[in-house]
Amino acid sequence: MRSSAKFSAAAVAAALALTTLTACGGDSSASGGEDGKVKIMVGGLDKVIYLPAMLTQRLGYFKAEGLKVQLLTEPAGVQATTSLVAGDVQGVVGFYDHTLDLQVKGKQVESVVQLAQAPGEVEVVSNKAAGELKSPKDFKGKKLGVTGLGSSTDFLTKYLAVDSGVKTSEFTPVAVGAGQTFISALKQGSIQGGMTTDPTVAQIVEQKIGKVLIDMRTPEGSKQALGGLYPSSSLYMNTDWVNGHKDTVQKLANAFVKTLKWMSTHSAEDIAAKMPSDYAQGGAKLYAESIKSTLPMFTKDGVMPADGPATVERVLKAFNPNLKNATVDLKKTYTTEFVKKAG
Repeated sequence: MRSSAKFSAAAVAAALALTTLTACGGDSSASGGEDGKVKIMVGGLDKVIYLPAMLTQRLGYFKAEGLKVQLLTEPAGVQATTSLVAGDVQGVVGFYDHTLDLQVKGKQVESVVQLAQAPGEVEVVSNKAAGELKSPKDFKGKKLGVTGLGSSTDFLTKYLAVDSGVKTSEFTPVAVGAGQTFISALKQGSIQGGMTTDPTVAQIVEQKIGKVLIDMRTPEGSKQALGGLYPSSSLYMNTDWVNGHKDTVQKLANAFVKTLKWMSTHSAEDIAAKMPSDYAQGGAKLYAESIKSTLPMFTKDGVMPADGPATVERVLKAFNPNLKNATVDLKKTYTTEFVKKAG
């Protein structure tokens, strides 16, 4: 039971929308893929955690594989997932954890390229609230920013709370997006803290309006906060579509794995120089620094970390009533078939 009736209504509406889309949405297995045309929705194209999507396009790797990839963007991963379920796009670059959540709702989706092995997320706290918000134990009674209700930032915030003895009904998640909307909410005091990614984190610290409370941008940070590697950013697709378009999926995997290898042998400055200039809203130097801080989260080969799915399941079951007593077939939430061939 949420502390806010308004939030409860919004959550119910979102759940109903997802159910409707699952039942009535277009059959994505029957669309896309012709002549190499693929639409991919990204849960925030300018977020560093999803950087490989645009970088692959900028490096020309999609084109080299004979693909015509259209990258679309939504501010939160949960909205990107809704687009996939509706059949509006063939793939999503978003968090792997949605594949588990969707499976228990009767929708079979799988990660085909695992871009990251750590969340890349940071829990920040405003300078005004820093004295009373020193750890997740202090979440009680607070308003905490997330990109969207039902998003991975929402998932991880709930886990950090529950793991520290705070019930999900004892704090209020607030959907504030990322970038300037998140920063404004922190400045105005409409949230005391929240979970976000680079380059937003770098801008908050640079502007001296907040500080890092929990850093999950590295494998070490993920293990400390979540008890293990937490595979996050991935290319996930409807399993039926994957099985019906294996040649196209292989080409996508080839392109993304090339990008991950390129990233592992180039500096943050090299990577920043390839990206659209308007992604560096805090300046070129700060943008490169934000990429450098987040680079450790990425895999070099697109392969799912062996123990990663079990960590994600444990985290989600800690707070999600839909998953708590459900049986999840983890082997159906990802495949390494395509990335291993690409490698």
